[in-house]
Amino acid sequence: MTVQADDRSDMTRIANELRAQSDDTEAVLRKMSKYAVDTLPGAEYATVTLVRGGVIESPVIVGDLGGKSDELQREFDEGPCVRAAVDDETIWVEDMRIERRWPRFAPAAAALGIRSMACFCLYIEGNDFGALNLHSTEPNSFGKDSRLLGELFAAHAATAFGAVREKEQLRAALSSRDIIGQAKGMLMERYQIDATAAFSLLARLSQDTNTKLVDIALQIVDAGPGA
Repeated sequence: MTVQADDRSDMTRIANELRAQSDDTEAVLRKMSKYAVDTLPGAEYATVTLVRGGVIESPVIVGDLGGKSDELQREFDEGPCVRAAVDDETIWVEDMRIERRWPRFAPAAAALGIRSMACFCLYIEGNDFGALNLHSTEPNSFGKDSRLLGELFAAHAATAFGAVREKEQLRAALSSRDIIGQAKGMLMERYQIDATAAFSLLARLSQDTNTKLVDIALQIVDAGPGA
């Protein structure tokens, strides 16, 4: 089977909607997971697994069973979601009852009623990772058709997610620049110094206190002109 043109068009449309509808990563992850359950054959539940600094998080859960699955993976520190996120590969579980790759997670997930799973890497950035995970209460729910379409969806979703993350980072950078500018202005007025000297003062305070420059600037702004 090959992915049909209509499927590609649908995935492109969904990715564009994800980028357009939100500038917040958690919101776009939530919409992404809902789209996956609604559009991908075999998917009943979905979660997003994030690994940040070695800590496993599940900021988005569509369906209680998916959330319980992620809880088990955090408890046992093993499972397909973590593997997909960290190793940048798509992971398939055809029947959890006979799965042997994760000796603690698999029997516990099977006891919950999870029979098959599909997990897709969303991004890798330094030591941070993310995966989109689909769950089904039926074995062999994700056949070849589902896998091809799922990989296409994950690729488009990852692109949309990356675009939203970039927008968030840009907003954070612009906000930091504005705060530093305000703090410089206050120091210039308070001590009758120029912009270069004001920035040098901020930098020295940051270094002496081992505090981020933007945090020092925020403290000055929050304290107000009379402080």
